[in-house]
Amino acid sequence: MKSSVAAESGDGPIRHSRAETPTIITDSQEKARLESANSLRLTDRVKEMVLDALHGDRPFRLRPSTLLDLNRCAIEGLDSYAGNWRPAAIGIEKSKHQPPGGHLVPELVEELCDYVNDNWAQSSAINLSAVVMWRVNWIHPFTDGNGRTARAASELVLNVRSGFFLPGVKTIPERILLRRADYYGCLEDADRRFGELGTLSDEVVCDLASLLESMLALQLQDIHEKAAET
Repeated sequence: MKSSVAAESGDGPIRHSRAETPTIITDSQEKARLESANSLRLTDRVKEMVLDALHGDRPFRLRPSTLLDLNRCAIEGLDSYAGNWRPAAIGIEKSKHQPPGGHLVPELVEELCDYVNDNWAQSSAINLSAVVMWRVNWIHPFTDGNGRTARAASELVLNVRSGFFLPGVKTIPERILLRRADYYGCLEDADRRFGELGTLSDEVVCDLASLLESMLALQLQDIHEKAAET
């Protein structure tokens, strides 16, 4: 790609700016291949972020740039807004929730990050990860890949807040895909509770936190069973 080109005129060459635009895959087979590759890349990026946070010199802080990074990994090559906030309104199919306008996204993401950072010590790993998972879905800050980004960010917070990389072949994001109905039901319940309470809190995501806790228990149980095999 070129950022500028020279055009000939009677007065000599004239420089014209030409913005670089990402190449978006449209072929169905190539798209499926890229989605699979992006999924692996997103998993690897979360692991990298967890290890950096656990072994870094500075305390972990959730930042808007973290969510942008994860979204870019999730949908790069699939959406022209990969790694950027959505610029306009968006809807969620089969949901009563209407996400806020695009102009509110940066402020709401900042608010979420502040909540996680301010409550890092007093809230549990499960509760903080549930807040992140629900709130990113609620804000729906991206044009695509909101669920994938929410689950990846939640997994990041869960591991870092726990203080070590949680083992398990099938992690919570993978288990959620097998229990979509329960997952969506918990998100809708959190939407309702937030509407009633009007503020971020552990109480808003109590059902989602219980679901994540049960999935984590199964994840760790699998490890125990494999370790006990003879």
